[in-house]
Amino acid sequence: MLSAYIDLIRIRFIMMLAYRVNYYSGILIYTLNIGAYYFLWQAIYNNQTELGGFSLAQMTTYVAVSWMARAFYFNNLDREIANEIRDGSVAIQFIRPYSYLMVKMMQGFGEGIFRLLLFMAPGMVLACLLFPVSLPTDPGVWVLYLVMLVFSFLINSQINMLTGLFAFFVENNEGMLRMKRVLVDLFTGVVIPISLFPGWLEVLMKWLPFQAITYLPSSVFTGRTTGADAWHVLLLQAVWFLVLIVPILWVWRKARTRLFVQGG
Repeated sequence: MLSAYIDLIRIRFIMMLAYRVNYYSGILIYTLNIGAYYFLWQAIYNNQTELGGFSLAQMTTYVAVSWMARAFYFNNLDREIANEIRDGSVAIQFIRPYSYLMVKMMQGFGEGIFRLLLFMAPGMVLACLLFPVSLPTDPGVWVLYLVMLVFSFLINSQINMLTGLFAFFVENNEGMLRMKRVLVDLFTGVVIPISLFPGWLEVLMKWLPFQAITYLPSSVFTGRTTGADAWHVLLLQAVWFLVLIVPILWVWRKARTRLFVQGG
């Protein structure tokens, strides 16, 4: 069974190669986003040396690595699951000898590997050439961040799957999908670092999984979080990964009793 899941990763990777031109253009779009945020933050800092615990150099690196990390962990599993529920094709998954949820996760991981190699890596190189990005010199930080990046993918994918499964209950959850995407970009810290949120909202974010996707790993990468605190971030990601398994399995079990197929 493990070999079957590995094949799913490989197949999705090969499928993504057919659309690689879209990702080459995506590198340019993400680089433009980084450039826009770089000049915006440069204007906001003006003569200030620090803002929200970030120096301007750290903020520049944070913006670059956050957007490029998003290129890796982003996927459309929520939309794929919702579409399969709406057209009824999910029904056949109930009788197949594998876990439907695991299949979607492996497909998403295959896409993530593609994005890592052909989107994130070249995009980060381009960002470093164009903007004053300060990369860590400690190999341990790189290894730790790569592990965190995997957890970022897992947690984001879990949120996507949970959102997609709600199509069992609302039939058309397109509005929910769009709202979720906006909230994830905002609350993960891609748009604005969480340390710049109002006090009450920053406290609330500590009780939600979003900061474990982008903000905390990027803080480790920029050197803002070091030592034992960096390992605490990794532990927090692992905890959220385990916690999110519970509502996904609960919703999946409840949803299977509500499936009905429209059409012929």
